[in-house]
Amino acid sequence: MPPRLLRTGGDLQLASLKIPLAKPYASEESVEAIRRVLKSGQYIHGNETKEFENDFASFIGTKHAVATNSGTAALHLALLSTGVGDGDEVITVAHTFIATLDSIWYVRARPRLTDIDGRHYVMNVAEAEALVNSKTRAILPVHLYGHPVDMDPLRNLAQRHGLKLIEDAAQAHGSRYKGRMAGTLGDVACFSFYPSKNLTVCGDGGILVTNNDEIAQKARILRDHGRTQKYYSETVGYNYRLSEIASAIGRVGLQHLSRWNDERRSIASRYEKLLANNDELVTPAEAEWAHHVYHVYAIRSKRRDKLAEYLAANGIQTGVHYPVPCHLQPVFKHLENDNLHLKFTEKTAEEILSLPIFPGMTTEEVEYVAAKVKEFHEQQG
Repeated sequence: MPPRLLRTGGDLQLASLKIPLAKPYASEESVEAIRRVLKSGQYIHGNETKEFENDFASFIGTKHAVATNSGTAALHLALLSTGVGDGDEVITVAHTFIATLDSIWYVRARPRLTDIDGRHYVMNVAEAEALVNSKTRAILPVHLYGHPVDMDPLRNLAQRHGLKLIEDAAQAHGSRYKGRMAGTLGDVACFSFYPSKNLTVCGDGGILVTNNDEIAQKARILRDHGRTQKYYSETVGYNYRLSEIASAIGRVGLQHLSRWNDERRSIASRYEKLLANNDELVTPAEAEWAHHVYHVYAIRSKRRDKLAEYLAANGIQTGVHYPVPCHLQPVFKHLENDNLHLKFTEKTAEEILSLPIFPGMTTEEVEYVAAKVKEFHEQQG
């Protein structure tokens, strides 16, 4: 049976909320950027988007960046641009937002699922090789919660079998693996700018990054109705363009992203110290080769639901990322025919709980959240 859905936005929370799970930024800089676009009269495919693409590519360290209207759109274009299509198989995970598997289904390919590892909640790379067969076309690891996947073994696997390596970096803006930025570790990578992300455009938005000229060119054509020039389409494409207003807001946020990530890491460090020595909890772990950017601060508790209710009663919003693994979602139930063994994925879905973390969160707020988590366990015995 699928894990029970947890209501984290009920009347009790909304009535007494003091500390939100996340707090998207809003600043006068962003307002001024919006004014600049409105005055220009250019709302699609203008200078703001070009500059945002250039700035983001420079930040990540890739040759190309192609802005899109969502992270899902970026994933769809990445699969199309690397030649994944009807009848192909893509190795990925079930512990992710549904968009990862949706994008694979969009191109009529089939997801093949590994379990996640026991400490970082990302792909168990040791299981990937067993899933490779004649239909396998790509590996799609997910850098979940801001922690990167162990990419060297996956790169070696992809090279040995001639597979494409597509990074789902939707939650990993600024995350690093052995000193290299997430987004530079495969053939192509995709980021999301959804409002809760480390970098947002105050709405939906995404971007595809790559060093491959052909992939970048295909993605640019496909995102704009297959057009190579105005009113001339050489293939069927999509309306996946990012607006100039969103791009302008993204440019502002990008200037602060590294500092915001440092704040998130500092908050996570304080949580770690305050929540130590509690046998009831599993706190996030950072691999020695990783630079975690804590899109969420995800703990595990066997009494997750009761803990969430207690925190809500004390004005603390929490989240569950994610309560139902993709293979147990109604739309992907047919994947059970693959004889899946995703025990840790399913265990994690029952226990995972995201605590508040956002730039600007005060020491007092962090201490209050940690105190209430400890208080719950002390009262429960």
